[in-house]
Amino acid sequence: MKLSKHQKALAAVTLCTVIWSIAAPLFKWSLQTTPPFTLLFLRFLIATLIILPIAWKKINIKFDDFWRLSLLTLTGISINIGLVYFGLSLSPSINAPIISSTMPVYLVIGSIIFLHEIPKKKIIFGTLVSLIGVLIIIFRPVDHLSLKGLITGNVYFILSVLSLASYTLLLKWFKPHYPSTTIVFWIFFIATITFFPFFVHEAKVTHSLAHLDSRGWFGILYGALFSSILAQIFYNFSVKQLNAAEVGLFTYLGPVITALVAIPLLHEQITFAYLLGALFVFLGLFIAEAKFKYHPFHHHLTDIEDSWLESDS
Repeated sequence: MKLSKHQKALAAVTLCTVIWSIAAPLFKWSLQTTPPFTLLFLRFLIATLIILPIAWKKINIKFDDFWRLSLLTLTGISINIGLVYFGLSLSPSINAPIISSTMPVYLVIGSIIFLHEIPKKKIIFGTLVSLIGVLIIIFRPVDHLSLKGLITGNVYFILSVLSLASYTLLLKWFKPHYPSTTIVFWIFFIATITFFPFFVHEAKVTHSLAHLDSRGWFGILYGALFSSILAQIFYNFSVKQLNAAEVGLFTYLGPVITALVAIPLLHEQITFAYLLGALFVFLGLFIAEAKFKYHPFHHHLTDIEDSWLESDS
């Protein structure tokens, strides 16, 4: 049976959601034997080498755009994903997708602070409900984890979302017109450079390369091939064919997939407090989502996606 473009796009965004959702428990599993900067540096080094021959013919960019891409890389990858890895080393992986799903909340807060916009009451109410859910998840007790370590890990997750929200806000001012493969190559390349000094220090202190095992390599290769390359391809294809509401629905699927992997692999527990927090988070998003998709940032990001994902022709 031949699938339509819309059906292929739904399949693509489903695969993308699955890849990114199971990444958190898989990375936490790898972090049990391999330190974070070793995983990050080798992940993006391999991803950069993979994308290089694809982007080679149109690799040139303007000097000014290099610095813009550097700032986008710092907020969108280096700080964002680095904080996620630190969070995973301290907190249950099932917390990551719930907290990351609240990024629209921080975009609303950012629009109030930096753009002096006044959101509708519905958005403000939904934002407050979601924030209550985040606070419940942050402070929920977990028997085998210290409360201090748990809270610190969750704070890392929140800071990673704030970094990603900053990246999104920066896109309002930075709009480089290059093929998507060119953008991806430079972002991966710059991320590799930013992780390199931390990797060298980490390797000297922990001898991480000498002790790199199959679990570590699995996290590195999964991050490079699936989370960085395939998921981006699937996502780029899907956003061309689907509207924001259709893509946004998969936000609610992510935590379920993460839990299905984290429970048997890491023996993480779904507690009443976790379910209550998740309920508040998604209830808040549901209350406000009819307005989120009409938010100015949505329109701007759609324009950016169109320009970044344009064909090379």
